Amino acid sequence: MDSLLNINAWLAAGLIFLMRVSDMTLDTLRVLVVMRGKKAVAWGLGFFQSLIFVLAIGSVLSNLDNPLNIVGYAAGFATGNVVGMWIEERLAIGHLHLRIISSRRGAAITEALRAEGYAVTEIPARGKDGTVSLLAISVLRKNAGKIQELIRSIDEEAFITAEDVRPLRRGFWRS
Repeated sequence: MDSLLNINAWLAAGLIFLMRVSDMTLDTLRVLVVMRGKKAVAWGLGFFQSLIFVLAIGSVLSNLDNPLNIVGYAAGFATGNVVGMWIEERLAIGHLHLRIISSRRGAAITEALRAEGYAVTEIPARGKDGTVSLLAISVLRKNAGKIQELIRSIDEEAFITAEDVRPLRRGFWRS
């Protein structure tokens, strides 16, 4: 209980928290770049992530009498996951394959997307209530929000799904 009143105990726990946030942020980003096949970046992130992890866990294990260290470690783990996800969303590395289903405005969506320079594949399809337009488009992740806004401005009811993809062979990609 003395550790709750000791400034050095709080500083040590804060440092462990920051190390763990850094470690988990790098770990989250590393997993995402591994999935996208970026070996060199994954190596660098993995190196620094594991280095920070060893320092953080060593600090906790050498000072188990300070419960704040354990709390700092756990809170840093949880926070680092969220920070890593937030950074990854902002970086928007990679490609997405979007599927758009529109029961009434497929042709208008296709025309607007093509006018913006995107390649769209139109697939006639049948839904629960009849004929629909199924549109397929592969884009850079950083463009997904803009594309979604464009689609919604034409058809509020369009159904849009997205999958992460890794292009194997280049076709038409808007840069």
